[in-house]
Amino acid sequence: MVGNEITALINLLDDPDEEVFKQIKEKIMQMGTAAIPFLENAWENSFNNFLQNRIENLIHAIQFENIKNELISWKESDGNDLFNGAVIIAKHQYPDVNVCNLKKEIDKITADAWLELNDNLTPLEKVKVLNHIFFKLYGFNGNTTDFHSPQNSYINVVLETKKGNPLLLSIVYSIIAQNLKLPIYGVNLPEHFILGYKNEDTLSFVGKNEVLFYINTFNKGTIFSHKEIEMFIRELKLEPKEYFFKTCTNIEILTRMLHNLIFSYQKLGYNEKIKELDILLGCLSI
Repeated sequence: MVGNEITALINLLDDPDEEVFKQIKEKIMQMGTAAIPFLENAWENSFNNFLQNRIENLIHAIQFENIKNELISWKESDGNDLFNGAVIIAKHQYPDVNVCNLKKEIDKITADAWLELNDNLTPLEKVKVLNHIFFKLYGFNGNTTDFHSPQNSYINVVLETKKGNPLLLSIVYSIIAQNLKLPIYGVNLPEHFILGYKNEDTLSFVGKNEVLFYINTFNKGTIFSHKEIEMFIRELKLEPKEYFFKTCTNIEILTRMLHNLIFSYQKLGYNEKIKELDILLGCLSI
């Protein structure tokens, strides 16, 4: 019955009256993603460019509405699942992304690292093991030749190409680390996103003592200290702030990801994409 209703509405999409089209569009939008297979079928069987354009725009509108709702739900759950949050952002550019395949790749890397780890290792030794698996065995590295490309900010692309920006490399690395019960989380350092290994004995600590050491995933997991963070901040001529040294929330991570994407698309002049990313950014601040 629903299929017949959608098909009947789709058959009216080429109506030249904009008001009629608006009403039909609203009804199809209310049906959500269930309408997409019918719209795609209609597009494939049409030779009418006008109708095809309307269908394409309608499919995108439905997908974007779905992404907004998913992002709001993710935020309302306190952004506990960083992998899921990164996938939601990827769906904006790649609506058909295969989430199961992404999970399999993450699980494969996690399993290979797990085989090399044991409880007798120190935190530094554990990170060296993970660095070997992540950077040497799987070949992840920073995309230095095309640093500002938006592709560096999509988790599916980074998992496929093994190249990314500091933020996405850190996201993938920390997801794997947390799967292994290693307390490695994002640190929202200005100009360069990094990771911090939390003090396992003092997970409730605040300030600098919260983190044992820091990890630079854009430089193959280089380890550095609080003093080196202080030096970096001085080089940027910034006033040191406590949050520069502390781990951040997943919501803050996704907020930075969207800012990175907006900057990347601004350089390319993709104004429509920027408008939508601004809306997604607003979803995280609701």
